[in-house]
Amino acid sequence: MDIIGLIVALLISALVIFIVGKLGLGLEVSGFGGAIIAAIVIAIVAAVVNWLLVGVLGLSMGSGIIGTIVLLIVAAVVLLISDKFVPGLKVNGFGGAIIAAIAIAVVAWLINWLLGLLGLM
Repeated sequence: MDIIGLIVALLISALVIFIVGKLGLGLEVSGFGGAIIAAIVIAIVAAVVNWLLVGVLGLSMGSGIIGTIVLLIVAAVVLLISDKFVPGLKVNGFGGAIIAAIAIAVVAWLINWLLGLLGLM
């Protein structure tokens, strides 16, 4: 991935976090700058958690409904951990993290779908 692709991915992730934060679905973020910082921290924390689970412990995320549930729980834990490192990010407990993780997945899918329709992805 080139630097432009990385920046675009970061901005899309920040936009998703910003939108979900405005929807009041278990996640709050203090502006778009906070969303950018949150996107960076979430990406780093997710990489470390995935490395620990898959690389160190050798766990497989699986597929189907069980794999989806495991990935949802991992995403919620990543949000809760990131909340501790980003001053402008507030996650409202584990339930809020689950709802926010679902909302982030849906909003990210919608944005990527729209960008695909426009020929930008």
